[in-house]
Amino acid sequence: MLAAGVSLDVIAAAAPNGTNLIRVKSEGYPEDLIDLSQRIPMPEETNTAAALIRGVAARFIQLGYPVSGFDAYTTSSVLKGSGLSSSAAFEVLLGNIINAFFADGAETPVSIAQIGQYAENVFFGKPCGLMDQMACSLGNVASIDFADPDNPGIRQMSLDLQKAGYALCIIDSGGDHADLTACYAAVPAEMRSIARQFGKQVLRQVPQAEFEAAIPALRKACGDRAVLRAMHFYGENARVMEQTAALEQGNILRFLSLVTESGRSSETLLQNIFDCRNPRQQPISMALASRSAWRWRCVDSCCTVKAHAGSTVAALPAQSRHLCRWIGSAPSAAVWKPYWVPAHATCCKFVPQEACNWNNTTERSAVPCAAMKP
Repeated sequence: MLAAGVSLDVIAAAAPNGTNLIRVKSEGYPEDLIDLSQRIPMPEETNTAAALIRGVAARFIQLGYPVSGFDAYTTSSVLKGSGLSSSAAFEVLLGNIINAFFADGAETPVSIAQIGQYAENVFFGKPCGLMDQMACSLGNVASIDFADPDNPGIRQMSLDLQKAGYALCIIDSGGDHADLTACYAAVPAEMRSIARQFGKQVLRQVPQAEFEAAIPALRKACGDRAVLRAMHFYGENARVMEQTAALEQGNILRFLSLVTESGRSSETLLQNIFDCRNPRQQPISMALASRSAWRWRCVDSCCTVKAHAGSTVAALPAQSRHLCRWIGSAPSAAVWKPYWVPAHATCCKFVPQEACNWNNTTERSAVPCAAMKP
């Protein structure tokens, strides 16, 4: 897997409160109050921020850390449900806060990502992988091998699109994938159904040649969509290796070409760009269709997509970016804003006192934390 964080972030001012209660107020949302005496999943919190807060704290406690209450006020530059991993970034933010306050910084960016995944799987109720959390926590560009999920192989890389003459643009399609957990969960479930036909747990354990030879039988046993998604899996794994090589060689054009291939595979094979339960609404499909109108004005552009709804990402020649416009509807304010690839999520104990006065409490030392978006 190849993943990267961009300059969108979620940040917080936080401070321990000496109680057993965690209070998190996110700008524009009601305050979440978590009692740490309850450290198991709460059914009424499924798919909520409260579940992520409780899950991250519970995991740190399971690891032996003396977690207690704290207050935090957060702001985010990423829209909820936009497909830019706002939940993963929020998990990494919480992990950095708890790591700084109660674990003396002992946990690493990788383990903080794993803690976030645990919270999302067990408490939030979404069977996600580890990609988004790793991208948010590690920052920059990373090539990650999940052969051993507990100890993933990581190769940190760098990518400077601006230096190469490109602007990275995030296009808000106007869709929302916040309620699409079932669609998301179907992707790994269908791939595992293919693997089980070979007596394996995951597709990585099945040689591609064996899979291809069995396609007629697999279509009958698992259905065409599962077979197509498995095709995407094998193709995407090969593309990641090629993308990594292209970055190491400084071949940006080849890298961007492969990114475009990945987006097309997501559209045609993985089929994760719209809610199959509601085919009348396909904002990502519309964004990609509109992209065809950019081609004559934006030479050598590339495009990829984020699952089911939300956003697409395009790398456009910097000199052409101002010529591009959205076709069909009005864009959000951030549509053509260029982004860059930052460092990993951070936690810093140096902050002006005036930044710490939240919720009419007494001013106190606070810790601003940030988690990047993939």
